[in-house]
Amino acid sequence: MDKIAVLIPCYNEEQTIEKVIKDAKAALPEAVIYVYNNNSKDRTEEIAKAAGAVVRNEYKQGKGNVIRRMFREINAECYLMIDGDDTYDLSTAREMTDLVLKHNADMVVGDRLSSTYFTENKRPFHNFGNSLMRWAINSLFKSDIRDIMTGYRALSFEFVKTFPVFSKGFEIETEMTIHAVNYNMQVENVVATYRDRPDGSVSKLNTFSDGMKVIRKMFTLYKNYRPFNFFGLIALVLALIAVGLMIPIVIEYFETGLVPRFPTLIASGFIGIAGVQSFFTGFMLSVINSKDIKDFEYRFTRVYDHKKSIMKEKDL
Repeated sequence: MDKIAVLIPCYNEEQTIEKVIKDAKAALPEAVIYVYNNNSKDRTEEIAKAAGAVVRNEYKQGKGNVIRRMFREINAECYLMIDGDDTYDLSTAREMTDLVLKHNADMVVGDRLSSTYFTENKRPFHNFGNSLMRWAINSLFKSDIRDIMTGYRALSFEFVKTFPVFSKGFEIETEMTIHAVNYNMQVENVVATYRDRPDGSVSKLNTFSDGMKVIRKMFTLYKNYRPFNFFGLIALVLALIAVGLMIPIVIEYFETGLVPRFPTLIASGFIGIAGVQSFFTGFMLSVINSKDIKDFEYRFTRVYDHKKSIMKEKDL
Protein backbone atom coordinates (compact mmCIF):
# COMPACT_ATOMS: atom_id res chain seq x y z
CA MET A 1 0.00 0.00 0.00
CA ASP A 2 1.30 3.44 -0.95
CA LYS A 3 1.44 6.20 1.65
CA ILE A 4 0.26 8.80 -0.87
CA ALA A 5 -0.89 8.11 -4.41
CA VAL A 6 -1.26 11.01 -6.83
CA LEU A 7 -3.93 10.17 -9.41
CA ILE A 8 -3.91 12.02 -12.74
CA PRO A 9 -6.57 11.11 -15.32
CA CYS A 10 -5.40 12.23 -18.78
CA TYR A 11 -6.77 12.66 -22.27
CA ASN A 12 -4.56 14.52 -24.77
CA GLU A 13 -2.51 16.53 -22.26
CA GLU A 14 0.94 16.34 -23.86
CA GLN A 15 1.47 20.07 -23.41
CA THR A 16 1.03 20.08 -19.64
CA ILE A 17 1.43 16.58 -18.21
CA GLU A 18 5.21 16.78 -17.65
CA LYS A 19 4.90 19.94 -15.58
CA VAL A 20 2.03 18.49 -13.53
CA ILE A 21 4.11 15.40 -12.70
CA LYS A 22 7.16 17.51 -11.76
CA ASP A 23 5.01 19.78 -9.57
CA ALA A 24 3.49 16.73 -7.83
CA LYS A 25 6.94 15.27 -7.16
CA ALA A 26 8.18 18.58 -5.76
CA ALA A 27 5.13 18.98 -3.51
CA LEU A 28 5.00 15.33 -2.36
CA PRO A 29 8.40 13.65 -2.92
CA GLU A 30 7.32 10.43 -1.22
CA ALA A 31 4.19 9.99 -3.35
CA VAL A 32 3.74 7.53 -6.20
CA ILE A 33 2.48 9.36 -9.30
CA TYR A 34 -0.08 7.46 -11.38
CA VAL A 35 -1.14 8.72 -14.80
CA TYR A 36 -4.12 6.95 -16.36
CA ASN A 37 -4.15 7.53 -20.10
CA ASN A 38 -7.67 7.57 -21.58
CA ASN A 39 -7.13 6.87 -25.30
CA SER A 40 -4.98 9.93 -25.89
CA LYS A 41 -4.14 10.61 -29.54
CA ASP A 42 -1.03 12.65 -28.72
CA ARG A 43 2.22 11.94 -26.79
CA THR A 44 0.67 12.09 -23.30
CA GLU A 45 1.57 8.49 -22.44
CA GLU A 46 5.15 8.75 -23.72
CA ILE A 47 5.84 12.04 -21.93
CA ALA A 48 4.32 10.82 -18.65
CA LYS A 49 6.53 7.72 -18.65
CA ALA A 50 9.63 9.79 -19.37
CA ALA A 51 8.72 12.11 -16.47
CA GLY A 52 8.77 9.15 -14.07
CA ALA A 53 5.06 8.45 -13.56
CA VAL A 54 3.48 5.02 -13.39
CA VAL A 55 1.37 5.00 -16.56
CA ARG A 56 -1.66 2.81 -17.03
CA ASN A 57 -4.48 2.80 -19.57
CA GLU A 58 -8.26 2.97 -19.36
CA TYR A 59 -9.78 2.21 -22.75
CA LYS A 60 -13.37 3.08 -21.88
CA GLN A 61 -13.74 6.77 -22.65
CA GLY A 62 -14.79 9.23 -19.95
CA LYS A 63 -13.36 10.67 -16.75
CA GLY A 64 -15.75 8.69 -14.57
CA ASN A 65 -14.58 5.45 -16.17
CA VAL A 66 -10.95 6.42 -15.56
CA ILE A 67 -11.57 7.18 -11.89
CA ARG A 68 -13.41 3.87 -11.46
CA ARG A 69 -10.32 2.07 -12.75
CA MET A 70 -7.99 4.10 -10.52
CA PHE A 71 -10.01 3.49 -7.37
CA ARG A 72 -10.25 -0.21 -8.13
CA GLU A 73 -6.56 -0.81 -8.81
CA ILE A 74 -4.67 1.41 -6.38
CA ASN A 75 -4.35 1.00 -2.61
CA ALA A 76 -3.07 4.00 -0.65
CA GLU A 77 -3.54 5.60 2.73
CA CYS A 78 -4.22 8.89 0.96
CA TYR A 79 -5.10 9.72 -2.62
CA LEU A 80 -4.50 13.12 -4.20
CA MET A 81 -6.58 13.49 -7.34
CA ILE A 82 -5.66 16.24 -9.82
CA ASP A 83 -6.25 16.97 -13.48
CA GLY A 84 -3.46 16.82 -16.02
CA ASP A 85 -4.11 20.29 -17.45
CA ASP A 86 -1.84 22.29 -15.10
CA THR A 87 -4.68 24.44 -13.74
CA TYR A 88 -4.00 23.71 -10.06
CA ASP A 89 -1.23 25.13 -7.91
CA LEU A 90 0.04 22.17 -5.87
CA SER A 91 1.44 24.31 -3.06
CA THR A 92 -1.56 23.17 -0.96
CA ALA A 93 -1.02 19.47 -1.69
CA ARG A 94 0.79 18.81 1.61
CA GLU A 95 -1.90 20.55 3.65
CA MET A 96 -4.63 18.56 1.91
CA THR A 97 -2.96 15.16 2.33
CA ASP A 98 -2.12 15.89 5.97
CA LEU A 99 -5.81 16.53 6.66
CA VAL A 100 -6.48 12.97 5.46
CA LEU A 101 -3.46 11.31 7.10
CA LYS A 102 -3.43 13.22 10.41
CA HIS A 103 -6.88 14.76 10.82
CA ASN A 104 -9.14 11.84 9.77
CA ALA A 105 -10.66 13.70 6.82
CA ASP A 106 -12.36 11.49 4.23
CA MET A 107 -12.44 14.11 1.49
CA VAL A 108 -10.56 17.41 1.20
CA VAL A 109 -11.88 19.75 -1.46
CA GLY A 110 -9.41 21.98 -3.33
CA ASP A 111 -11.55 25.11 -3.34
CA ARG A 112 -10.94 27.15 -6.52
CA LEU A 113 -14.02 29.32 -6.20
CA SER A 114 -12.75 31.12 -3.08
CA SER A 115 -9.48 32.11 -4.75
CA THR A 116 -8.68 32.92 -8.38
CA TYR A 117 -11.22 30.90 -10.38
CA PHE A 118 -13.55 33.73 -11.41
CA THR A 119 -10.68 35.94 -12.58
CA GLU A 120 -8.62 33.23 -14.28
CA ASN A 121 -11.39 31.27 -15.97
CA LYS A 122 -12.41 32.97 -19.23
CA ARG A 123 -15.62 30.97 -19.77
CA PRO A 124 -18.50 32.89 -18.13
CA PHE A 125 -20.97 30.02 -18.37
CA HIS A 126 -18.52 27.82 -16.44
CA ASN A 127 -18.36 30.46 -13.72
CA PHE A 128 -22.15 30.65 -13.55
CA GLY A 129 -22.51 26.85 -13.61
CA ASN A 130 -20.05 26.32 -10.76
CA SER A 131 -21.77 28.94 -8.61
CA LEU A 132 -25.19 27.48 -9.39
CA MET A 133 -24.14 23.94 -8.52
CA ARG A 134 -22.51 25.06 -5.27
CA TRP A 135 -25.67 26.88 -4.20
CA ALA A 136 -28.02 24.08 -5.30
CA ILE A 137 -26.18 21.17 -3.67
CA ASN A 138 -25.47 23.01 -0.43
CA SER A 139 -29.13 24.05 -0.26
CA LEU A 140 -30.57 20.64 -1.12
CA PHE A 141 -28.19 18.61 1.05
CA LYS A 142 -27.63 21.12 3.89
CA SER A 143 -23.85 21.02 3.42
CA ASP A 144 -20.98 23.50 3.21
CA ILE A 145 -18.89 22.36 0.24
CA ARG A 146 -17.10 25.37 -1.24
CA ASP A 147 -16.35 23.90 -4.69
CA ILE A 148 -18.57 21.12 -5.99
CA MET A 149 -16.92 20.42 -9.34
CA THR A 150 -13.23 20.77 -8.57
CA GLY A 151 -10.95 18.02 -9.85
CA TYR A 152 -8.44 18.69 -7.06
CA ARG A 153 -9.21 16.53 -4.01
CA ALA A 154 -7.50 14.48 -1.32
CA LEU A 155 -9.33 11.27 -0.40
CA SER A 156 -9.04 8.62 2.27
CA PHE A 157 -8.73 4.88 1.64
CA GLU A 158 -12.14 4.42 3.26
CA PHE A 159 -13.80 6.91 0.91
CA VAL A 160 -12.24 5.43 -2.21
CA LYS A 161 -13.11 1.83 -1.39
CA THR A 162 -16.73 2.56 -0.42
CA PHE A 163 -17.52 4.92 -3.31
CA PRO A 164 -19.53 3.24 -6.10
CA VAL A 165 -18.69 5.02 -9.35
CA PHE A 166 -21.70 5.25 -11.67
CA SER A 167 -20.85 8.38 -13.66
CA LYS A 168 -19.07 7.98 -16.96
CA GLY A 169 -17.92 11.54 -17.51
CA PHE A 170 -17.34 14.89 -15.84
CA GLU A 171 -20.35 14.56 -13.52
CA ILE A 172 -18.14 12.30 -11.38
CA GLU A 173 -17.11 15.23 -9.13
CA THR A 174 -20.75 15.98 -8.27
CA GLU A 175 -21.32 12.30 -7.48
CA MET A 176 -18.29 12.19 -5.18
CA THR A 177 -19.39 15.30 -3.31
CA ILE A 178 -22.93 14.11 -2.69
CA HIS A 179 -21.72 10.65 -1.65
CA ALA A 180 -19.52 12.19 1.05
CA VAL A 181 -22.31 14.48 2.30
CA ASN A 182 -24.99 11.78 2.31
CA TYR A 183 -22.95 9.36 4.40
CA ASN A 184 -21.80 12.00 6.88
CA MET A 185 -18.13 11.73 6.02
CA GLN A 186 -15.64 14.29 7.26
CA VAL A 187 -15.19 16.87 4.50
CA GLU A 188 -12.70 19.75 4.67
CA ASN A 189 -12.23 22.74 2.36
CA VAL A 190 -8.78 24.10 1.46
CA VAL A 191 -8.49 27.23 -0.68
CA ALA A 192 -6.46 26.37 -3.79
CA THR A 193 -5.09 28.73 -6.42
CA TYR A 194 -6.47 28.15 -9.90
CA ARG A 195 -4.93 29.20 -13.19
CA ASP A 196 -6.45 28.93 -16.63
CA ARG A 197 -5.09 26.46 -19.16
CA PRO A 198 -1.97 27.60 -21.02
CA ASP A 199 -2.35 28.71 -24.65
CA GLY A 200 -2.79 25.76 -26.96
CA SER A 201 -4.27 23.49 -24.29
CA VAL A 202 -7.92 22.75 -24.97
CA SER A 203 -10.59 21.85 -22.40
CA LYS A 204 -12.52 18.63 -23.00
CA LEU A 205 -15.51 19.91 -21.02
CA ASN A 206 -18.51 20.96 -23.12
CA THR A 207 -20.22 23.79 -21.28
CA PHE A 208 -23.79 22.93 -22.20
CA SER A 209 -23.94 19.15 -22.76
CA ASP A 210 -21.72 18.30 -19.79
CA GLY A 211 -23.45 20.97 -17.72
CA MET A 212 -26.83 19.33 -18.36
CA LYS A 213 -25.38 15.94 -17.41
CA VAL A 214 -24.16 17.39 -14.10
CA ILE A 215 -27.55 18.96 -13.32
CA ARG A 216 -29.35 15.72 -14.21
CA LYS A 217 -26.94 13.78 -11.99
CA MET A 218 -27.59 16.18 -9.10
CA PHE A 219 -31.37 15.65 -9.27
CA THR A 220 -30.96 11.88 -9.71
CA LEU A 221 -28.80 11.68 -6.59
CA TYR A 222 -31.19 13.95 -4.69
CA LYS A 223 -34.03 11.56 -5.56
CA ASN A 224 -31.93 8.56 -4.47
CA TYR A 225 -30.45 10.06 -1.28
CA ARG A 226 -33.34 12.31 -0.16
CA PRO A 227 -36.41 10.42 -1.46
CA PHE A 228 -38.87 11.77 1.11
CA ASN A 229 -37.97 15.38 0.27
CA PHE A 230 -38.06 14.69 -3.48
CA PHE A 231 -41.36 12.81 -3.62
CA GLY A 232 -42.83 14.92 -0.82
CA LEU A 233 -42.33 18.03 -2.98
CA ILE A 234 -44.06 16.30 -5.89
CA ALA A 235 -46.90 15.29 -3.55
CA LEU A 236 -47.27 18.89 -2.35
CA VAL A 237 -47.44 20.24 -5.92
CA LEU A 238 -50.03 17.62 -6.91
CA ALA A 239 -52.08 18.33 -3.78
CA LEU A 240 -52.12 22.08 -4.53
CA ILE A 241 -53.22 21.43 -8.12
CA ALA A 242 -55.99 19.06 -6.94
CA VAL A 243 -57.24 21.55 -4.34
CA GLY A 244 -57.06 24.41 -6.87
CA LEU A 245 -59.26 22.45 -9.27
CA MET A 246 -61.64 21.33 -6.52
CA ILE A 247 -62.33 24.68 -4.82
CA PRO A 248 -64.43 26.25 -7.64
CA ILE A 249 -66.47 23.04 -7.92
CA VAL A 250 -67.16 22.96 -4.17
CA ILE A 251 -68.12 26.65 -4.14
CA GLU A 252 -70.47 26.13 -7.08
CA TYR A 253 -72.02 23.10 -5.40
CA PHE A 254 -72.83 25.03 -2.21
CA GLU A 255 -74.25 27.92 -4.22
CA THR A 256 -76.39 25.93 -6.68
CA GLY A 257 -76.46 22.36 -5.41
CA LEU A 258 -75.11 21.25 -8.81
CA VAL A 259 -71.84 19.77 -10.05
CA PRO A 260 -71.78 20.62 -13.76
CA ARG A 261 -68.02 20.02 -14.28
CA PHE A 262 -67.66 16.31 -13.63
CA PRO A 263 -64.52 15.88 -15.80
CA THR A 264 -62.69 18.50 -13.70
CA LEU A 265 -63.91 16.83 -10.51
CA ILE A 266 -62.68 13.44 -11.71
CA ALA A 267 -59.32 14.89 -12.80
CA SER A 268 -58.78 16.59 -9.44
CA GLY A 269 -59.56 13.31 -7.70
CA PHE A 270 -56.99 11.39 -9.72
CA ILE A 271 -54.39 14.12 -9.20
CA GLY A 272 -55.05 13.98 -5.46
CA ILE A 273 -54.61 10.20 -5.49
CA ALA A 274 -51.32 10.61 -7.38
CA GLY A 275 -50.18 13.05 -4.69
CA VAL A 276 -50.98 10.55 -1.94
CA GLN A 277 -49.10 7.83 -3.82
CA SER A 278 -46.10 10.12 -4.23
CA PHE A 279 -46.10 10.90 -0.51
CA PHE A 280 -46.10 7.24 0.53
CA THR A 281 -43.52 6.38 -2.15
CA GLY A 282 -41.18 8.93 -0.61
CA PHE A 283 -41.94 7.63 2.89
CA MET A 284 -41.18 4.00 1.97
CA LEU A 285 -38.01 4.88 0.07
CA SER A 286 -36.78 7.00 2.98
CA VAL A 287 -37.06 3.94 5.23
CA ILE A 288 -35.00 1.95 2.72
CA ASN A 289 -32.49 4.80 2.51
CA SER A 290 -32.16 4.89 6.31
CA LYS A 291 -31.33 1.18 6.30
CA ASP A 292 -28.77 1.75 3.53
CA ILE A 293 -27.02 4.40 5.66
CA LYS A 294 -26.85 1.95 8.57
CA ASP A 295 -25.50 -0.77 6.30
CA PHE A 296 -22.93 1.68 4.92
CA GLU A 297 -21.52 2.23 8.41
CA TYR A 298 -20.94 -1.51 8.64
CA ARG A 299 -19.25 -1.55 5.20
CA PHE A 300 -17.17 1.49 6.16
CA THR A 301 -15.91 -0.27 9.29
CA ARG A 302 -15.01 -3.37 7.30
CA VAL A 303 -13.00 -1.29 4.81
CA TYR A 304 -11.21 0.42 7.70
CA ASP A 305 -10.31 -2.97 9.20
CA HIS A 306 -9.14 -4.13 5.77
CA LYS A 307 -6.81 -1.13 5.52
CA LYS A 308 -5.34 -1.91 8.94
CA SER A 309 -4.68 -5.50 7.91
CA ILE A 310 -2.95 -4.39 4.69
CA MET A 311 -0.76 -1.94 6.62
CA LYS A 312 0.10 -4.63 9.16
CA GLU A 313 1.16 -7.04 6.42
CA LYS A 314 3.24 -4.27 4.85
CA ASP A 315 5.07 -3.66 8.14
CA LEU A 316 5.84 -7.35 8.44
